Amino acid sequence: MIEFAAITSLISRYAPQASQLIIKQAQKNEAVNKVLQELELNPTQIPDDVDTVYVYALVRYGVFKPEAILNLFRERVIKDYFWDAYSSNTPFQFVDNTKKFLNKNSELKTQIINAKISFLAELEEFGEAFIAVAKQTKASKYQPYPDWNLDVYPKEFKALIFEKTRLFCGRDFVFKAIQKFFTTQTKGYFSVIGDAGMGKSAIAAKYVLATKFPCYFNVFAEGRNKPEKFLASIRQQLIKRHSLQNADNADLRTFLQKASEELKGQKLVIVVDALDEVEQEGNGNLLDLPQNLPDGVYFLLTRRLYNQETKRLTLSPDTPVDELDLTKSDYTALSREDVKEYIHLFLKNDHKLRSWINDRNIYEDNFTQEIAVKSENNFIYLRYLLPGISEGKYNNLTLKGLPQGLQDYYTTHWNRMGMDNESNEKKVKILYILVERGEPISLNMIAEILDEDEYEVKSVLNDWVEYVTPKVNEDEQKTYYSIYHRSFLEFLKGQDKLGKGRKLFREVNKSMANYMAKEMA
Repeated sequence: MIEFAAITSLISRYAPQASQLIIKQAQKNEAVNKVLQELELNPTQIPDDVDTVYVYALVRYGVFKPEAILNLFRERVIKDYFWDAYSSNTPFQFVDNTKKFLNKNSELKTQIINAKISFLAELEEFGEAFIAVAKQTKASKYQPYPDWNLDVYPKEFKALIFEKTRLFCGRDFVFKAIQKFFTTQTKGYFSVIGDAGMGKSAIAAKYVLATKFPCYFNVFAEGRNKPEKFLASIRQQLIKRHSLQNADNADLRTFLQKASEELKGQKLVIVVDALDEVEQEGNGNLLDLPQNLPDGVYFLLTRRLYNQETKRLTLSPDTPVDELDLTKSDYTALSREDVKEYIHLFLKNDHKLRSWINDRNIYEDNFTQEIAVKSENNFIYLRYLLPGISEGKYNNLTLKGLPQGLQDYYTTHWNRMGMDNESNEKKVKILYILVERGEPISLNMIAEILDEDEYEVKSVLNDWVEYVTPKVNEDEQKTYYSIYHRSFLEFLKGQDKLGKGRKLFREVNKSMANYMAKEMA
């Protein structure tokens, strides 16, 4: 009989809970392979018995996880609960049985609570790891693969919501304004407006995480920003939430009316992030948002600053509307305090960053104040800079010498990587392909477009891992890449204003055109 406790002990030895907050995928892969090697398990040839698949899933899931959650999954009864729920496609049965187990094991329950572990998120992540391993075995006993979905919002947004909220802090003034509007109005649209990196998507994600309301996150770099995709997602969420009948082909207005009839005095809020990233022809409302709404129905929108030409949200006079503009001076001081709180949170959880400060005899308060000023209240700046300092990328710089603002940060990193050197033209082209593609692209396709070795392409993408998002398509067993944040995408586009940039962009476009022509031949 496999001793799961021994497996988790091995995981803790090779990949203990990480002190740093951002773990690169390459680090995770290396840790997984070390543990499997120690267990004398082949990472690609997986036996199909349930206990062994559970072990592989536990290793894949468990590296760098808190000891408390590993202590839960090492219990054989938890494995039995999981398999019962998996084989009957009843994920919430696993949740219920696990809760009952924890209620009888108060010490472990306290450990999980004290570790501030998101219980549902961890049960779902483990289930998805198990399904991924099960698919590798191709064994019929694991089919059909269950829909291991423990929340009401779609799987496609779960990684994004987790990423945006795991270091979330502050923004109380925003949520108070949102709640005031939803409380005092019978329906309507409320918009949170701000520049790139001011935390709009994080605010939307935090609100969704807290309320479980339907949501849609437009992501330009992934091609997830079209009206038809928005409608399909919201339609599916509302059908699931309200058990709507005969609504498979209804338009948004009809859907909202049907949903409103099921509210019974409750409110329905639909969260739509990054309205400015929508691609849509014509002059109508973005995402075909209705000019009028039924009572009890609200939209929470986030978007960048707009003018009358780019607003594209025409509403009827009786539809309440309000907005909070994060760029206004009224909110500068409040945003600065939230930035400081974010920096304090990072310092608390990252000893390497504290060591960088201590080695330079910098007081933490002075560091926090200086970085807050340099950030210009931009959370994306902090998301990149603080891990970079922790990883030793700025050991040759003083506190005063760190980049000023997001654009300066991008430029500094670009120069430090030597991207303007002729020897690095291949690296620039790889990034430009991600820009021009406009949706996720596989390693293989990038390599074929540039007639390069896949290993070389992967090495470049690993160098830019903070800025490039890898996403595994489980069905294809293939990884697709896209730009992490639109601000970096816009920075890359800006490089084509230079002579060299224009030349490389033209070459990339020509290579992509040749590739497409060959594919269509």
